[in-house]
Formats: sequence, C-alpha cells, structure tokens
Amino acid sequence: MCGIVGGVAERNVVPILLLGLKRLEYRGYDSSGIALLNNTGELRRVRSIGKIKNLEAKIEQEPEPFTGSVGIAHTRWATHGVPSENNAHPHICNNKVAVVHNGIIENYQQLKASQLQSGYKFTSETDTEVIAHAIHQQLDATDDLLKAVTQAISAFKGAYALGIVAVNDPETLIAARKGSPLVIGIGIGEHFIASDVSALLPVTQSFIFLEEGDVAKIKRQSIEIYDVNGKLVDRPIKQSSLRSHAVELGEHKHYMHKEIFEQPKAVIDALEGRITQEQVLISSFGPQAEAIFNKIQQVQIIACGTSYHAGLVAKYWFEDYIGLPCQVEVASEYRYRNPVIQNNTLFVTISQSGETADTLAALQKINTSRMSLQQNDLSPLETKEVLNIPTLSICNVAESSLTRESDLTCLTHAGPEIGVASTKAFTTQLVVLALLVMSIGKSQNKMVEEQENRIIQGLHKLPGLIEKALQHEEAIRNIAESFTDKHNALFLGRGVMYPIAMEGALKLKEISYIHAEAYPAGELKHGPLALIDENMPVIAIAPLDDLLEKLKSNLQEVKARGGQMIVFEDEQSDISSETDYKVVKAIAGVGRITAPITYNILLQLLSYHVALIKGTDVDQPRNLAKSVTVE
Repeated sequence: MCGIVGGVAERNVVPILLLGLKRLEYRGYDSSGIALLNNTGELRRVRSIGKIKNLEAKIEQEPEPFTGSVGIAHTRWATHGVPSENNAHPHICNNKVAVVHNGIIENYQQLKASQLQSGYKFTSETDTEVIAHAIHQQLDATDDLLKAVTQAISAFKGAYALGIVAVNDPETLIAARKGSPLVIGIGIGEHFIASDVSALLPVTQSFIFLEEGDVAKIKRQSIEIYDVNGKLVDRPIKQSSLRSHAVELGEHKHYMHKEIFEQPKAVIDALEGRITQEQVLISSFGPQAEAIFNKIQQVQIIACGTSYHAGLVAKYWFEDYIGLPCQVEVASEYRYRNPVIQNNTLFVTISQSGETADTLAALQKINTSRMSLQQNDLSPLETKEVLNIPTLSICNVAESSLTRESDLTCLTHAGPEIGVASTKAFTTQLVVLALLVMSIGKSQNKMVEEQENRIIQGLHKLPGLIEKALQHEEAIRNIAESFTDKHNALFLGRGVMYPIAMEGALKLKEISYIHAEAYPAGELKHGPLALIDENMPVIAIAPLDDLLEKLKSNLQEVKARGGQMIVFEDEQSDISSETDYKVVKAIAGVGRITAPITYNILLQLLSYHVALIKGTDVDQPRNLAKSVTVE
C-alpha cells in the first residue's frame, strides 16, 4: 500500500504535499517523490530513497527553487521493483505526463510488451510506468486529458488510485480510483487529493470520497466527477470531525481502546487493492507469488505471542479449505532445535513490528539452512529445479528486518499501534492469512470459484460485523465488573475458536494481570475441571457451527461444578436460555473466516474493561514492551 497526495492551488503546494506525505508515511516509506507543473508549465520532479525527510533534504539542494501550484506526490512501499530512485513515483512519460499510483496493475506485463513495440522506453521495474505511457499514448489522439485518462484506464486490470498531471493542461489534476481509496479535499480556490483524509487535515475538513470507478477532473475553482459509466455525477461533500491538532487519543482514554475501535478501518486497509468484488488478487503477495504458491506442498508458520495465535487460526483454514498441511511453531522454540526442512515448504513468519528477535532469528535460520542445501552436490541447474523453500513475511512495518530478509512480503496495513496489547495488528494478520489461504488455493486449483466468492463476500462484510460487535461494549463493561475480586480465569473454545480463546486469555493476563489460561473445551475432563469453583470465571466462545452441541455439553460440566459462565454466542445458539449464564448475543451471519476475527473483538473489549476495573496501566502494562527486539 502506497500513499498519494496532490493539489491544485494559487499558492506553492510543495509544503502541503510534503506534510501530506509525512501523514501517509505509515503506508510505506521505502521511497518518495514529487512532480510539479511550475509557473511556466514545465514538469519538474524530485525523488528520493527512504523516508520523507530524505526527500525534503533533496528538494532543499535543488539548484533552482522547487515550487509550483499544481503537483502530485507519493510515498511508496515496493511491490514491483526494488526500492530505488528509478522505481520511485511519480513516473513521467516523455516529460509530458506524470502519474502517482496506489495499487497493482495486474496486466502490466502485457501492456508493457505492447508499449515497447510502440517505441516507449522504460526506466523502472514498476507496473506504474505503463500507466504514464498509456495516458501519453492516448494524448497523441486527443488533447483532452480527462478523455485520455478515461480511455487509458479502460485497459487496466487490478486496483488503482491515481493522481495525474500533464503539460498540455497545466491547471488540471486528474484523479481516478478502482479498488483503492481516494478522497478530494475541498478548499477555497484550491483542491487536493489524498489516499486518506488525515493527509489533508491541515488544509481542509471538507471531503468528497470518490466511489468505485470514479474519475475526477479537478481545477482550482471546479470539480467534475464522472462515474464508471462516464456519466457526470454529484458526490456529497462530507465534513470530517477530525482535526489536525487533535490529541492522537481523540475521545478515547487509552490507545488500546482507540485501536480496538479502529479495526473496521484497519480491515478495509488490509483488503485494499487485494480483492475485487469476486476474487482475490494473488499478485498482492508479489509478482512471483503465483508461480511460488503453485509449487508448495506444505506451510510452516513461525511467530511469537499474538502472532502465533494468528498462525494457529490459519492452520485450520489451510487444512479445512484447501487441504494443505500446515504446521505452526513458536519462534523461540523453532530457532533452537534442528528442524527437518522439507522441500516445497512455504515458510511464513508473522510479526507486528518485523523486529521480533526470535522470529527474525528463526527466519535467518531458515535462510542459512536453505543456503546450505544449495551448496550440496547438486549442479546449479538441478538445485534450481529441486530446491523450493520460499519465505513470506506478514508484517505491519514496511522497512523492518523481517521484510528485508523474506522472499515475499505482505503488509497488514494496520497503521501505527501504540498499545502494547495487540488488537488491530492481530485482526489484520488474520485478514492477510485468509487472503494467503485463498491465493494458494487458487494457484493450485484447490479452491473453486464459488468458495472463493463466498469468502470474498464475507471479507467485504467483515468491517460491518466488527462494527456490530463493538456495539456490545456496554454489556461487556457490565460483565467486566464481576472480575473485581478475581485472580484467575479460564477461556474455552473448540475448533478454530480454541486459538481465539488463547488470544483472549493472553489479552486478559497482559493488561489486567489476572492469571488466565485457555483450553480446548473438549479437554475439560483431562484436568481443567479440577480448577472449577464458584470463584473461577469461565469464558466460552459459542459460534453456530458443527461443534456447538458438544460445546453446550462441556459448559454443562462447568455449570454442574459451580463455575461462573460467561458466554459470547451467536444470536441463534440458544445458550442464553440457560440460567445463571452471563451471555452476550453478539454475532450473527458469520462464516469460518469471519467468525474467529469477529469473536475476538468481544474478548478484546472484555480484557480492556477488566483492566480498567483492576486499575492497571492499559497501554503500558508492567514488564512488557511493544516489540520484543531482544531475546
């Protein structure tokens, strides 16, 4: 995911663009750049590797003042092409057209081949450069920039948000979106575009949110928006309640609470540009992903803490949906044993920060072992044909050590997470893992189109399901009051809900200092029942699935021994008919992918409110740090 910002104004837009890039830096910062139409209508560009401060320094070194009233800017997370100045946006064609792009053009190779035959030269490895060439090619047939863009994008497959300027129309900024968000900021005698409203809050609180397929022609005094059918339409102007000077916490008392409520947006960001209305885009894992996924025969997931629980959930998905063997291991154990590394295994490392010491060491161990295998007696050709041990990192930080040392990377796009107890990072990890399951299944023809469509529709509904779960906060706050004098708790789940029970127990112990454990509900008779008495809260997760009746029997075992039952159930599970149960009927219409993600939201709220009652430091619990970067 990349960040774009642009503007048409009477004043110099460079300071506005730079500030906007800084506010979008969470979307990627391996390179950045700005292209301007100066006062003489010439196109100028400055690009730099690394963070925005590097771009600022380079602009200051320009021999002539780098100013202009029309411009576009970009901060990049690399997908096609390594981080380099040549691959940085904006991309320019023949000093006539400049483009910034967020998304993936899936058919760029076919477009590139055609453009090469037409005499266009490429200076980058990106998919974006074909956009600039395609628009330039259309401008040869028409002087109308809007028409040229509309004709060019009709050939694109994939997802994009675009900002475009051209020397033949130096007072116009064109914006287009399909699958990636884009907003227009409304000013007085000036207008702006950005990937996110936060980038433009210093200059406006009025926004138009472009809809799927929209193309906008933006000038200082006017905005024209055309829908996917080319019809001129009116889009409502909405006022943002956010302010650029507001305290980051806003109306929330703690970062954890803020981040819990940011999860619907985090899910949208995690899905952005990676699915359409009907299918997953395999290329979102990288241009070589499909070829790599097609050959793997098993998956090995390595992670720590909350990320480990995400991997445990994914194990059920891999084996249930596509019949692919999947093993999950704690990184601190994996790195110190002598695992048998099998060929055709995809190694997946998961880390919020990308700097988790044990996970990074485990990845380095895999890379070392892979190198050792490559130095055996096989010829180079045989090694190339036989050895297939790719690595994939799932991470929230673009320039982390984990992403740099992995073959493939998929960012979770959770945004900054300040609270030590992970919330939205975990949720977005699950979303990315669901996309991975579908991508591998699709690559290997193990997932039929109907099944893929069902999962896609569920993922589209997920932000709304989370919103509905968050509406039960008051009921959960009331339940939390029963923990005032409690020092122990037991979490129960069956199937895919067992890892969610583990995550719920971890959250409770992290921030409330209550000793909490999780068990598969079917294991009660094998020891945990000895712990049950009137002082032991037992939290159960009860989705409407094939194991519900068995779970009900397990809960009766707890009830018979005086345990205090707290149940989060589906609206049709009927556990609420039991007496002496504290029940939250919070979920309905969830599937095997969306259910664990949604139920986890309820457990996050429970942990948060129990911690408030206990009076602990919610955001910075004792003895813990956000990123475990030392062993």
